[in-house]
Amino acid sequence: MKNTLVALAFALGLITAAASAETPKTAYLFTYFIGNGADGLHLAWSKDGLKWEALGDGKSYLTPTVGKSKLMRDPCAALGPDGAYHMVWTSGWWENNIGYASTKDFITWTPQREIPVMGHEPAVRNTWAPELIWDKKREQFLIFWASTIPGKFPETAGASEDDLNHRMYATTTKDWQAFSPTKLWYDPGFSVIDATVISEGDSYRLIVKDETKTPVKKHLRHASATDVEGPWSPLSAPFTRDWVEGPTVLKTGDAWIVFFDVYKEKHYGALRTRDWKTFEDITAHISLPKGIRHGTVIEVPYALIERLLQN
Repeated sequence: MKNTLVALAFALGLITAAASAETPKTAYLFTYFIGNGADGLHLAWSKDGLKWEALGDGKSYLTPTVGKSKLMRDPCAALGPDGAYHMVWTSGWWENNIGYASTKDFITWTPQREIPVMGHEPAVRNTWAPELIWDKKREQFLIFWASTIPGKFPETAGASEDDLNHRMYATTTKDWQAFSPTKLWYDPGFSVIDATVISEGDSYRLIVKDETKTPVKKHLRHASATDVEGPWSPLSAPFTRDWVEGPTVLKTGDAWIVFFDVYKEKHYGALRTRDWKTFEDITAHISLPKGIRHGTVIEVPYALIERLLQN
């Protein structure tokens, strides 16, 4: 009997250890939109960063209520020191504000707010694809986006569609109540949109889309800096094909995976790099939910994913 109990305890221990080994501590969460963004926030998750599954059978987790157009495009979420995920998004095509809300579980949200980041510019045409990153040095969030202000940067006027001529602007906040005056944050000398920034230890990596149409560019390039406020190194040569946008980046092992929307062909692409010099096309190895559009990947506790799977 004693030997039987010992064997049973040993077997149970092996089962528990195996189950523990199979359950990851973290996973990846993809915040995205579909269509024109009218129905709001969609979520997908992945264990390995390659194979993605829509959460909630593709339902919307947050319906937009702010902005004139009440859209939720380009949702970008980041974890703050308060334990909440703060999210910003494009609330309309031709508006001077962005949308904002926060959550701890992506189920229950604070009331949505409209932040008029370009309200001081009466002629501004747009505020597109806002993103945010926690600035550890200054203990504040940096929020950045693309805007066109008519008459600015005449040297590149007419280089993009509809007389758009974007540069990246930014504001900062420590508490989501008070915001620093909006400033020009990144100007490479040509029209750019869809900036994203990742932290790499003591440095930062910036990826932007060159929005020049004449002659056609529409590709992604990257730069680095030791401070998220810059100055940034000269931009790299293009590392993607033309006609892509909406980059987001995740770290897996010793490699970075850059996802992007191949929007004319209505599918996503992905490149893997370990040094930001050579890139491996891994598009054939990824799978994402149907209709997924510009969003952001973040790493989250697996317990958060489990709750979303049960909700």
